Amino acid sequence: MERWQNKVAVVTGASSGIGAAIVLDLIENGLQVVGLARRLERVEALCDQLSPEKQGNLTALPCDVSDMQSVNEAFDTIVAKFGGIDILVNNAGCLKQGQLVNMDVKEIQQILQTNVMGIVHCTQRAFISMKERSFPGHVVLINSVAGHGVVAPGGTPDTNIYCPSKFAVTAMTEIYRQEFKGLDTKIKVTSISPGAVDTDIVPENARQLMGENMLKAKDISSGVLYAISTPPHVQIHEMIIKPLGELF
Repeated sequence: MERWQNKVAVVTGASSGIGAAIVLDLIENGLQVVGLARRLERVEALCDQLSPEKQGNLTALPCDVSDMQSVNEAFDTIVAKFGGIDILVNNAGCLKQGQLVNMDVKEIQQILQTNVMGIVHCTQRAFISMKERSFPGHVVLINSVAGHGVVAPGGTPDTNIYCPSKFAVTAMTEIYRQEFKGLDTKIKVTSISPGAVDTDIVPENARQLMGENMLKAKDISSGVLYAISTPPHVQIHEMIIKPLGELF
């Protein structure tokens, strides 16, 4: 992790769960971290979990990744304050229960705007910063096992467009890998696909089915640390992390 000391990492969806765990671990490992979220006060509250000397390494900014204007405002602030982005962790995600055949189309659009277009919005800005500075940065996409197979806990699926949105993330990871290479950069890209993680996003019916067979948010954060700590010639393209005994 030496090469990342005092470098700038941007984490989306930083207010809770996996995002919050990633923020804390990156700061503990010497990075300056910008936590982006709609619930700004929850990102700011993460300072209470940091030692006094490291609290200044967290910058909280409001951002709705599904809104391009909101993303541009946040990234303009980051570039003005820090000069650029060195690591981007696309963690923000949206899951709503319902069936594709009859749920509100606006909710389906919100999932796609967050899970797919949110990555596009933020990665474009991070890529521009890395490319302009010829910096060998790292883009991490928090994917899901649902991006590799349709997950239907308890019979009739109620995850609707969530699985297709994560399948898109799997494909986008390969697209980014080829683009980063073709555009003559040394930027790495990593997709990390967790199984069930004990966070607020897990619906109660799925939680009951899985019981104790769930990961902790820190387990995923540890995966992020591993991926970014690899030497320059090593790229972890896809990492699938499952709890022992998971049903799917």
